[in-house]
Amino acid sequence: MEQLKHECGVAMIRLLKPLDYYEQKYGTRLYGLNKLYLMMEKQHNRGQEGAGIASVQLNAVPGQEYMFREKAEGKDAITEIFARALASGESVAPLSPRGEGGGVSVSAQDGTAEPAVCHFNGELLMGHLRYSTTGKSGLTYVHPFLRRNNWRAKNLCLCGNFNMTNIDEVFNHLTAQGQYPRIYSDSYIILELMGHRLDREVERNYVKAKAEGLTGMDITDYIDRHVDISNVLRSTMPQFDGGYVICGMTGSGEFFSVRDPWGIRPAFYYQDDEIVALASERPVLQTTFDLPVEAIRELPAGQALIVNRSGEISLTPIFSSMKEPASPHSQGLPVCESPLPQQVGAEGRAVTGGAACSFERIYFSRGNDADIYRERQRLGEQLVPAVTAAINGEVENTVFSFIPNTAEVAYYGLLHGFMRQGHDVRIEKIAWKDIKLRTFITEGNQRNDLAAHVYDITYGVVRPGEDNLVVIDDSIVRGTTLKESIIKILDRLHPKKIVLVSSAPQVRYPDFYGIDMAHLEEFIAFRACIELLKDNGMGSLIEEVCRQCEQELEKPVSEQQLPVQRLYEPFSVRQLNEKMVEMLRPEGVTTPIELVYQSVEGLHTACPHHPGDWYFTGNYPTPGGTKLCNKAFVSFCRALKK
Repeated sequence: MEQLKHECGVAMIRLLKPLDYYEQKYGTRLYGLNKLYLMMEKQHNRGQEGAGIASVQLNAVPGQEYMFREKAEGKDAITEIFARALASGESVAPLSPRGEGGGVSVSAQDGTAEPAVCHFNGELLMGHLRYSTTGKSGLTYVHPFLRRNNWRAKNLCLCGNFNMTNIDEVFNHLTAQGQYPRIYSDSYIILELMGHRLDREVERNYVKAKAEGLTGMDITDYIDRHVDISNVLRSTMPQFDGGYVICGMTGSGEFFSVRDPWGIRPAFYYQDDEIVALASERPVLQTTFDLPVEAIRELPAGQALIVNRSGEISLTPIFSSMKEPASPHSQGLPVCESPLPQQVGAEGRAVTGGAACSFERIYFSRGNDADIYRERQRLGEQLVPAVTAAINGEVENTVFSFIPNTAEVAYYGLLHGFMRQGHDVRIEKIAWKDIKLRTFITEGNQRNDLAAHVYDITYGVVRPGEDNLVVIDDSIVRGTTLKESIIKILDRLHPKKIVLVSSAPQVRYPDFYGIDMAHLEEFIAFRACIELLKDNGMGSLIEEVCRQCEQELEKPVSEQQLPVQRLYEPFSVRQLNEKMVEMLRPEGVTTPIELVYQSVEGLHTACPHHPGDWYFTGNYPTPGGTKLCNKAFVSFCRALKK
């Protein structure tokens, strides 16, 4: 019910043909830019705080710009940056192929000059949508990030969907090398570290070119043809702990996207003889290019999709524990045949085969993905027994509804489950989400009254005192909207009982991989646990766990365990649910209320290929997640003492 913020969405396009090919076939030389726009709009759900695009022209000449970028803030950022991009080349005067007067690009096919349409009419295109999960805002933090150099191959442009948990360690590594990062953020640290390794790769090829007796622009051409971006990634990415899909392109035409070795953040790609395209979500590619689901492939965890300057495409394992493949992919790409590197979770269990984020399936990703749609239906259907118990089997005297809009598919699954049991289910749309009200009134009571009206209800469909009211949401995380709005507004219908259902399990632990929930005290389940400990005279356990967390933080990161899990051990899910209801019940509401959560086992049954469940279990897939959770609890305890 409370909107969670996911960090980012990415979109990349590499045109494999000369630009005049697309003009002849599709009627425009802006084919790539048009497709990038559509890919970004179809991922608008992943970021509305800012957006940016970048482009590289492969055949620019000395004296002519070849790498372009536009960024903007706000919910209309996509429209703004594309309007600027389309207008960018209108006033460019003609140039000769060697920069002797104006602005011409050289045709990739025959070397003839062609008038520029716009600066972003390049063969390499990148787009990014941003949600901030760090509290840092402003155009400075909007992707893509650009690192400039007079050597074409040393120019680097990056964007990504990521959050790194060990940025302190990487920052110290950079400064120990003598580097002097301008900004302390994971985005800029990645840019500087990868840029440093790209410099070394270019210089390696420079030495080889000189050894072969090359001079002048022949050296540049040699470097551009021989830069191996996999060397850069292999010497950069293993230093990071976190969830990420990082996308990049160089001024010389290297194009790549690399996914974290645990598979936490998602990425999908498509290739044919005309184009390579990558996005954060599969339906984006299906819709943009009118493709069947089987044409889209998921970028394997721990691997990079790379297209070099000449258009050769490969999937390359980046981490040392992943072997180079011996057999070709069915589409001609090398693939990783070895298992993913094992990591040890907070309870010592091995996390093998990745830890793809389950919240992507429950909430963040678009529900029109074929697999996600079925998974969300299963999440709802699996709740039938628990809901039946909550309403004492009185299905005929129960109205079923959902909280708009992401819970709708789970709602259908819940209904189908009851229908398969032969029930005639009463289906109504009870909750309506209004346009967000502006709380310009600052007085506390009046401001709270406005917040309580974010949702409205349908009157006349619930029989007062006779009908139960079951309302399903995708997740119940903080409980703020429940207390301030939902419960109050549902109570106006005077149902016999209100049953609030979550298609996700209880969220007990923070996320540190790119979702905006990094503080334990935000979660209603955690707050209920703390209150139960105090109610039962177990407050000393809080202090004991805090001391244990402090001791864990003194250990090497790879050896840390998570004492915070001990806090939940004394209590059942039902006990926590009952305490949450007590804490969330608004003053004056006397209607019986029950919370029903998905079980962790049910989550894994519904989403078997996305086992990342650290939000619910505390089993973080990387050591950095465990470390940050220990720090979060210590910070919570220190705040309690103030």
